[in-house]
Amino acid sequence: MRQAIDRLGAGYVAAGHERVLVVPGEHDETVETESGIVVTVASPHLPNSAYRMIAQPWRALIALDRFQPTSVEVSDKWTLSPVAGWAKRRGIGSILFSHERLDDMLGLWSRRQFGVETAVGALNRRLAQSFDTVVVTSNYAAGEFENTPARLSMVPLGVDLDMFRPDRGTPVDDGLLKLCYVGRLSREKSPHLAVAAAVEVHRRGIPMRMDVYGDGPHRDELVEIAGDAPVVFHGYLSGREEIATALTRSDVSLSVCPAETFGLAVLEALASGTPVVTSNRGGARELVDATCGEWGHPNPRDLADAIERLAARPKAATRAAARVRAEQYDWSRSVGLMLDLHGELARDEPYRSRWRDRLRGQLKPREAKEDR
Repeated sequence: MRQAIDRLGAGYVAAGHERVLVVPGEHDETVETESGIVVTVASPHLPNSAYRMIAQPWRALIALDRFQPTSVEVSDKWTLSPVAGWAKRRGIGSILFSHERLDDMLGLWSRRQFGVETAVGALNRRLAQSFDTVVVTSNYAAGEFENTPARLSMVPLGVDLDMFRPDRGTPVDDGLLKLCYVGRLSREKSPHLAVAAAVEVHRRGIPMRMDVYGDGPHRDELVEIAGDAPVVFHGYLSGREEIATALTRSDVSLSVCPAETFGLAVLEALASGTPVVTSNRGGARELVDATCGEWGHPNPRDLADAIERLAARPKAATRAAARVRAEQYDWSRSVGLMLDLHGELARDEPYRSRWRDRLRGQLKPREAKEDR
C-alpha cells in the first residue's frame, strides 16, 4: 500500500496537481514535501503490530476541511469510510482504493471463513453505496464487490523498472536451485506457505537453498517450519537496491499468497528477470503468465511441483520473458488512469489553492515519515 500511495502521489504532483496526504503517525504534524503536503494525525499502534490506524476519523476530516480538496482518495476501508459522507455533503467526488480483499484476508488471519463473508459483504455494500467510485487492481479484487452497487474502475499498479532490472546480478551457478521470498513475515502474506513449499522441494532431494528477506511477527513459526532445510532468514532489508539485487540472484521468487489483490512483489521479481511461482488464485496469478512463471493450488505439494516445472525450463529465455512481462506495467499508466478518475469527479467549483499561501508559514520543509 505504501509503495502504491507514494508512487501515485508523486505522479499527481509531477503532472502539476496539488496533493495532500493524510496519514497516521506518532503525533500531529503538517509538513511540505516534494510530493505535496503531508498531514500526520496522532494515531495508536494496532495491537501486536507496527502499523498505525487513524482511530478517530474526525481528526482526518478536520484536515480535509482545512485544505478543501476537489476530490478525495481513501485507502482505508475500516476507519476512514466517513470520508465518503464528508465528501458527499460538500459536493466533492470520492474514490475508495481497494488495496486488499477483506473476505479472504480475514480468512487467512482467522483460518476460517464462517461468518467472515457475511460481515465483509455488509461492509462492502455500505462502501459501494457511499463512495462514487471503487478502484480495484485486478479481476480477483473486483470479485469482492459482486452483488453490490459499486461503480468499479480497474487500475493495475506499476513497477519501478529502473530500480528493478536484470543487470543488477545473476544467480551463482553452484548447482543449487535458489529460491527466495521477499516480504513481511506475517500471516496475511502467506510466508508459511512459501517456506513449506521450499521444505517440500528439499524433501524431494533437490539441491536447493531458500533466502527469506523480511521480518515480522511470525518469524519464529517460519523457522520452526523450515527445520533443518537450507532456509536462510536474512531479516529486514532497509534499501530497495538491496532487495533488487537479492531478487536478481535468485532462480525463482515465491509469491504464493492466494489473497493478494495485485502483487507488487511479483512485478518487482519479474522486472529483475526472476521468474515467479504463485498460487493459482488471487491477483498475483493474473500477473504471472505461461512465459514467466508457474502456479499451483495453495498447498506445499502443488507449489513444489510448480517450482520443479519452472526450474526445468531454459533459464535465459524464462528470465528474459519475466522482464518483458513486467514492462507491461508502468507507473505512468496507473497515474494517468487515476488522474482521469479524479478529473471526472472534480466539480465545476474552482480549486481553492489559497491554502498554500495561507499555510506556507506553518509548514516545516523536511521529509515526512509515513507510519502505517
